[in-house]
Amino acid sequence: MRKTIALAAGLMFALCFASATRAQDAAYVVSYFETAPASANDAAQLARAFAAASRKDAGNLRIDLLQRVGQPNHFAVIEVWKDAPARDAHAAAAHTRDFRDKLKPLLRSPYDERPHTPLNVGAPQMSNAGGETLFIVTHVDFVPPEKDNGIAMVKSLSDASRTDGGNLRFEGLQQNSRPNHLTLVEAWQNQPALDAHGVTPHMKLFREKLSPVSGSLFDERIYKAVN
Repeated sequence: MRKTIALAAGLMFALCFASATRAQDAAYVVSYFETAPASANDAAQLARAFAAASRKDAGNLRIDLLQRVGQPNHFAVIEVWKDAPARDAHAAAAHTRDFRDKLKPLLRSPYDERPHTPLNVGAPQMSNAGGETLFIVTHVDFVPPEKDNGIAMVKSLSDASRTDGGNLRFEGLQQNSRPNHLTLVEAWQNQPALDAHGVTPHMKLFREKLSPVSGSLFDERIYKAVN
């Protein structure tokens, strides 16, 4: 009996480790687009079809299609791919080009696509996401001499935040083209969970340390999933 339990525990650990390893090796893309206010619904419909098609692409691990709370004409797309070749194949796919072509007339600023590398993302989660789930996408950049310090800060915050009550996901990412620019991707069960996280000692300490070394304002944006 004990041997069976030990084997099961070992298998579970191995699966979790493998999942975390795959996540750390993945290719992330964080994209933003902003439409004319009157075009938000049309854009959401196009984006839903694009996300559904993209989830069928080889190497796709996740597509999150998000609409900003309070500004429904602001969207974010979080793509996670097995590796860079899978990401590149998707970028060249017919449904990706078709989505961009149809979306373009609705936009009031260019489609902003930013490839990222995972810094600290943990194992894949989200099975318990529900209708009250809030997604947070935050751009954080550090003045160049503080890049390595900033990376360490984001890694530490990611580890601590994943232990907070109601956390479904907390991912620290590094922008490929600007290595001192980082992105936090979070998911919380509901507003109370997000509010509680905002006043935790580790979050307050991060904000305190960030202030003197940040290159811009702490750009935290709250989203809901587009169903």
